[in-house]
Amino acid sequence: MLGFGLCAARLCTNQKGVYRQSMIRGNDKMSSYTNEIGIVIPALNPDEKMIRFVNSLHKYGFRHIIIIDDGSTKEHKEYFDEAADRFQCHILRHAVNFGKGMAIKTAFNYILDKLSDIKGVVTADCDGQHTPEDTVTCAKQTYDHPNSLILGCRQFQDKEIPFRSRFGNKLTSLVIRFLCGIRVSDSQTGLRGMSLSLIREHFASTKGERFEYETNMLIEAKDCSIPMIEFPIQTIYLENNETSHFNPLLDSIRIYKLFGKFLLSSLSSFVIDILLFYLFVKIFRPKFPDTYIWTATILARLISSVYNFTVNKNQVFQNQSKSPRVLIKYYALCITQMVVSAYGVKQRFSLIKFNESVLKSCLEIILFLISFQIQRRWVFKKEKGDG
Repeated sequence: MLGFGLCAARLCTNQKGVYRQSMIRGNDKMSSYTNEIGIVIPALNPDEKMIRFVNSLHKYGFRHIIIIDDGSTKEHKEYFDEAADRFQCHILRHAVNFGKGMAIKTAFNYILDKLSDIKGVVTADCDGQHTPEDTVTCAKQTYDHPNSLILGCRQFQDKEIPFRSRFGNKLTSLVIRFLCGIRVSDSQTGLRGMSLSLIREHFASTKGERFEYETNMLIEAKDCSIPMIEFPIQTIYLENNETSHFNPLLDSIRIYKLFGKFLLSSLSSFVIDILLFYLFVKIFRPKFPDTYIWTATILARLISSVYNFTVNKNQVFQNQSKSPRVLIKYYALCITQMVVSAYGVKQRFSLIKFNESVLKSCLEIILFLISFQIQRRWVFKKEKGDG
């Protein structure tokens, strides 16, 4: 386990290499970046840990601390009042709980409107999971790398970390790596840094109201080619993480919503395609014994592709572009996939003489996984000027 403190060396890694963070010492407390970087803290029913955290940040010289009361009960109002009175924090309030993502976007909107002269923002949790020293490091990285998304990543090798936290984070990281090509070691970290220009152009409008917003932020960064820089932080779980407001079931469903919609779209298109393929095989096998597989594949795919394109464009990836390039790219992928499918089924059928529909189903599962990547990164990728 890495050592942490006022004089700790940091290693910052991204997809292309390794960066070494300069030493953080006590005499850096009043560095200029503490006045140029705001701290955003979403809070739901906080306690004394938030006050200790804010106190430490104030001692380091941070003067723009924005705390969002996301529908906390009256019993916790004193902590927000204390933060405002003692440390001059900006307190923003939601009358009801809207979720972490909405709280962060409320703070972003406030900053863009009232504090637009600062350089960037660091988001941090209020429950004691982030140390002041790691927050300072994140602020320094944000100041030094204004075109990158900075991620303070926890280390999950320690067996003392609650199982649901280790399992949930590893699962989410594997899913977004496999389906979106995003390689980060801690996909759900709440310690993040970004410049105001990135917030204005990308993250203030990123979809998501609760914990899924943090995953959508990574997807937005990936889609828009925003570099992601990681650095290791101390992994802290107090009271077995019982104070966490993350719901493993409901919030995981929200996080995987995009993948689920694509899966449903593909499965329904797959069912249409297979049923039509089966029907056309029955019709054309007696008449065209040498070409019936190609004929059935082409006709089935043409019909199912119209349905799939419409659903994926409008519902899954929500691409608003009216450019014909989107349709051209989709059918370029569709035709390629169709040729691979037909050729693969024909070759396998000639070798093992097994049921054509079963062979096609197995091959389509592989093509489905490849297709998701291509559609996200190329076919329906948002471009500048899209309506």
